[in-house]
Order: sequence, then C-alpha cells, then structure tokens
Amino acid sequence: MEDIVQIKYALDTFYFLICGALVMWMAAGFAMLEAGLVRAKNTTEILTKNITLYAIASVMYLLVGYYIMYSGDEGGIMPNLGLLIGSENAVEDVLAGGDDAPYYSARADFFFQVVFVATAMSIVSGAVAERMKLFAFLTFAVIMTGFIYPIQGYWSWGGGFLSEAGFSDFAGSGIVHLAGASAALAGVIILGPRKGKYGSNGQINAIPGANLPLATLGTFILWLGWFGFNGGSQLIVSNIEDANAVAQVFVNTNASAAGGLIAALVVARILFGKADLTMALNGALAGLVAITADPLSPGGFQATLIGAVGGVLVVFSILGFDKIKIDDPVGAISVHGVVGIWGVLAVLLTNSDATIGGQLLGIVSIFLWVFITSLILWTILKAVMGIRVTEEEEYGGVDLSECGMEAYPEFTSSK
Repeated sequence: MEDIVQIKYALDTFYFLICGALVMWMAAGFAMLEAGLVRAKNTTEILTKNITLYAIASVMYLLVGYYIMYSGDEGGIMPNLGLLIGSENAVEDVLAGGDDAPYYSARADFFFQVVFVATAMSIVSGAVAERMKLFAFLTFAVIMTGFIYPIQGYWSWGGGFLSEAGFSDFAGSGIVHLAGASAALAGVIILGPRKGKYGSNGQINAIPGANLPLATLGTFILWLGWFGFNGGSQLIVSNIEDANAVAQVFVNTNASAAGGLIAALVVARILFGKADLTMALNGALAGLVAITADPLSPGGFQATLIGAVGGVLVVFSILGFDKIKIDDPVGAISVHGVVGIWGVLAVLLTNSDATIGGQLLGIVSIFLWVFITSLILWTILKAVMGIRVTEEEEYGGVDLSECGMEAYPEFTSSK
C-alpha cells in the first residue's frame, strides 16, 4: 500500500510539474505574439519586458506572493503577510493517508502557481506597448506580482471571502485574466494612446504590427500552453475519474479556442469584407479565456459555443475601445478582460453549483481591487519616475531609447 501511495504521489507531482512547464511556455507565446503585433522599432523592448517580468514574477512570488495567497484565514479579506514558501511535504505525512494527506509535492504546487502570476503580468505588457518606459513597467511588475495579484488570488483559491461566497473560477478567467486586464486598463488610461493613433476629428488610424508570422506562432504557443493552464487545474490525475476529467478539460479547451477563432474570423469578414488575421488570432485567445473559468462541466459542443461567443465579443470590444480612445496595441484588455468576464458568467450555463450572486461578486471584487490599486500605483510611478517616453523617443522607437539595440538591424557595409 505504501508503494501505491508513493507512485500516486509521484504521478500527480509529475503531472503538476509538466502542466506548469506548459504554462511557463506561455511566456514565450506572449513574447512572440506581442513582438509580432508591435512595430519593428519597438520589438527588442517588448521582448525585454516579457522575459524580465517572468523573472520578477518568479522572485516576488517566491519571496512574498505565494505566502500571501495561501496563508490567510478562511473567509477573510486581508491575508497574512510572510516570507518564502514553507517546507516540503514530509514522507510520513504523505504515507499517513486520510483526507488531509498531501498527494503532490508542495514545490510542484508553488511552481504551477508562479507561472500563473507571470501570465497575469504578461497581459499588461502588450496593452502598454510602444510608449512606456521599461523600468516603470518593471517596477509595477514587482508590486503586481508580489502583492496585488496574490491578495485577490487569496480571496478565491486561498480560501478567502470569494471562496466562501461560492465564486467559481476553475483556472482563472477572472482571477488571472480579468486581473491582468484590469491592471492593463488602469495603465493605458494613465499612459494615454500612442502618437498618431487617433485623429482630432475622431479618426482611428491603424498601426499594423511588424511580424504576423511571429504573432501567429505566439498564438499557437499560447494555445498549447493553455492545455497545462486548464488541465493542470484539476490538480490530480492518478485515478480513473480525475484522469477522465483532465482529458475532458483538454478537449473543451481546444474546442473553445477553435470556436473563438472561427467566430472572430467570420465576424471580421462580415464587418470588413476581408479575413483579418489579427482578429482571428485574438478570437482563438478569447475562446481560451472564455472556457478557463470552467473547462470541465461543458461538453465539447457547448465549449465550442462558449468560445464562439468570446470570439464575437472580442471583435466588437476591440472596435469599441478604439472608439473611446483606449489604445491597446494587442487587444489584451478585450481578450482577457471583456472575455474574462464572459468566461466567469458562462460558468452559470453548465455548472449548477455556481450562483449568479457569487459570480458577479467575484467579477466586481477582482476588477475593483486590481483596477483601483493599479491606478494608484501607475499614478505614483508617473509622478515619481515618469512612465512615458518622450515624443521623440516614441517616434524613433523604444528599442533604441530603452535598450540601445534594434531587433531588426539593417546590416550595411561601413565602406
């Protein structure tokens, strides 16, 4: 019997680690997607942001974030403060059995959770692209990943008041995606639009990305990583029922992404008369965000429809934000915020345990906490160190002004 327990523990730990590695690979997806959707002159800077924010998230969540998120009292609002991630599970505690016995490594749990907080911060990166100072962004990342995200994460996954109220969010349509989009929206409002994006007469000027093959590659990477994002959130795979559940989550995740992409492409064709690749890419991501709050309860066809609604929403949301001059170069606020809200509400369609009161309370609480704290922090950073590059630096590209190098240098003879 002890051998069986050890095998199950090893299997669930391995499953958790592999899913975490898939989610970590989403950092590459965000980097490629954003690098493809910005102009060539801003590519190095956005790549620097993406790889550095992952490192910052890893350090801050190790130091304080994980403790904040998982050490508070049940039903509470404010978590406990502390450092580091605690000790590993003891062999005797695992072999003792019982309902409270750990069944996977504590370090595996930390690794899986840390890649989630990095995902939330990656959402902010694309929305503020092409005009923000690099070190202002990285300073924000320290507070976002160390404190703002973990506190609202504690409210749900750490046993806080949203958990007690019945808020249901399986893998984070609200906790991860809406949180990241709320921080991004606050930053975009304080930062303002890129120069030339909006004309004085209400004109909206398209600013195409430099590398659509790279953006498409990024979307495929994110699609792949999402199987770990949602599949790992089942938390166990070592028995028949849970193994079947993980398989259903994979099927639904894929189906929702496909539904989102097709719906966005069709809507774009109707509105613009052309197949808009960028809308299709965002449609796939919208489908993934939409199913994340509950990728287990629906059947495959239901998941496809949930994703399709997300794909329709994201097209109209991107157009709507442009009309009110909210400049989001990659559509992150629409994909992760607007569709994140839809994903949380869509839980009500297939999960009888969810309540509309609990879901609405979760949406409002997450948005207000992250948006208001982020708005305050962005304002402080603007006053203390400035958050926007000069107009001249923006015109020349933030690659040179912030990083001193170009992603696509022209190799010419010195003669």
